[in-house]
Amino acid sequence: MKFATSLIATATLLSGFVAAAPTELVSRDCSAEIASFNLARREKRGLGKRTFYSSIQNATCVLSPEVARANYVNGAPIRQDITEGQPGLPLTLDIGLMDVTTCQPLKDAMVEVWGPNAAGQYGNTFLRGAFQATSAGIAEFQTIFPGYTSAGANHINVAVHQSGTMNSATAHNGQLFFTDRWTDVVSMTANYAKNTNTRILNAQDSNYAAANKNGYSAIVDIESIQDDWPTGVIGYITVGINPSQTVGV
Repeated sequence: MKFATSLIATATLLSGFVAAAPTELVSRDCSAEIASFNLARREKRGLGKRTFYSSIQNATCVLSPEVARANYVNGAPIRQDITEGQPGLPLTLDIGLMDVTTCQPLKDAMVEVWGPNAAGQYGNTFLRGAFQATSAGIAEFQTIFPGYTSAGANHINVAVHQSGTMNSATAHNGQLFFTDRWTDVVSMTANYAKNTNTRILNAQDSNYAAANKNGYSAIVDIESIQDDWPTGVIGYITVGINPSQTVGV
């Protein structure tokens, strides 16, 4: 199925960042560092930016807001491909980590992600995994575009550890959202059309509001691999982390 290029989603969630002391938020302009970080990530794939947004989101330094964990299972397997044969629109999720105390990439931290399948159902093992970010501060996962659940707006969950092991403390719990328009379009395709959950729009979800505050945008920015987007999409998002912060699990 071929759709217009304008419907291709690139997941760049460019986070803002906060000063080293978590009790005193100081807004800083990290637009140069963020632009360089994200340009390098796109250029390595040779893809142009095609998105619903006309400019990069989150050019100021804001810590990514916390959202309480849900549907979490301990002991996520260490792997980049978390699909486990689940059908759906292939999504390469490129998560960039920025240290908000330095405005530099946060290297080597362990990142966990988990999400529902095309029917909007969570499993004990499928679509779950953890992988260590590179020295460039990037953790990449092969997954699918999630199907919506009745519990909230369409999203993928993320947790970032303070260091490169699963045993280290958690520095961030969050949710990565998609535009309502993207969910509308993908939900019309075969694997997603079987979803019987009640649709909740972004504006109706309190977690969406919690994740999108203090100048931060928690929307994944999507880009196509080819003009025929069912071949797959790439989602870029940059998450602002204070590596010395410990959050509840």
